[in-house]
Amino acid sequence: MAILRIPRVLQETGKTRTRFYADVAAGLLPRPVNVGPRSVGLPDEEVQAVVKARIAGWTDDQVRSLVQRLHDQRQVRAASL
Repeated sequence: MAILRIPRVLQETGKTRTRFYADVAAGLLPRPVNVGPRSVGLPDEEVQAVVKARIAGWTDDQVRSLVQRLHDQRQVRAASL
């Protein structure tokens, strides 16, 4: 597992910074995690899961459900540390 910084996430998703944050607010992309005092990123497997869902033609509602599951999995992983 790796954390992708925002410029790399933008490259992987083909989104602009503005669209990226709008999609995060809409629940269409996972929320970033802090990787330092002034930096954030996303787990690479979460980015890839959303990209694959989009390629497969999933609707926005299906992607929102996926993003929610990804957030839930983060909580489970964090609890097991």
